[in-house]
Amino acid sequence: MSEITTAFGTAISLIFSINSELAQIVGLSLYVSICAVLIATILGVPLGASVALLRFPGRGPVQVILNALMGLPPVVVGLIVYLILSRSGPLGVFGLLYTPTAMIIAQVILVTPIIAALSRQVIEDLWAEYAEQLTSLGASPLRAMPTLIMDGRFRLFTAVLAGFGRATAEVGAVMMVGGNIDHVTRVMTTTIALEVSKGDLALALALGIVLLSISITIGALAQLIKDRRQMKGRA
Repeated sequence: MSEITTAFGTAISLIFSINSELAQIVGLSLYVSICAVLIATILGVPLGASVALLRFPGRGPVQVILNALMGLPPVVVGLIVYLILSRSGPLGVFGLLYTPTAMIIAQVILVTPIIAALSRQVIEDLWAEYAEQLTSLGASPLRAMPTLIMDGRFRLFTAVLAGFGRATAEVGAVMMVGGNIDHVTRVMTTTIALEVSKGDLALALALGIVLLSISITIGALAQLIKDRRQMKGRA
């Protein structure tokens, strides 16, 4: 018990002293996750809106696939990206394996289906609410897409936050394609796994506290957006 208490005290000290190693790991984690979520948002929101508004052959199976991909196993994504980026893979010539870029690619694959599926539901609900009004103004579903995205921006931001939460908590895929290389591809989740296996609890606890704080912040933001939207609806 005393060992855990000591490790916890050291962890708090590392956080408040802004330890350089801790700051570097947290900074890289946020960089990778933010880049991945931005790309996933650019891809996922229009994809989700298109599936919600457009009628095309195979639309039903596409919806099923999007929902299924929300639970895509990270190790499978890591394996696929590893095979593509390895020396013998189709993109091996670019030397991206074991770099932050490879980690971003893996996270984009994991996060895009989440944002797309949640965006589809948001846009579908908005279209059901405003379809008659928009149609009377001569707006086709495709032309109405930007308007619906703008109107649903608060709900869509909640979907983006859900994707960011998934990205920051990811271990398996980023471990496989990043290699957990010190000062190169070592992020919070992979460092926690490594430090616990080494028995060094102080750094693992410090990173765990930071990661938990980020998760709580994401949850608080999502709730704040929801409350603001409800207040706006009552007004």
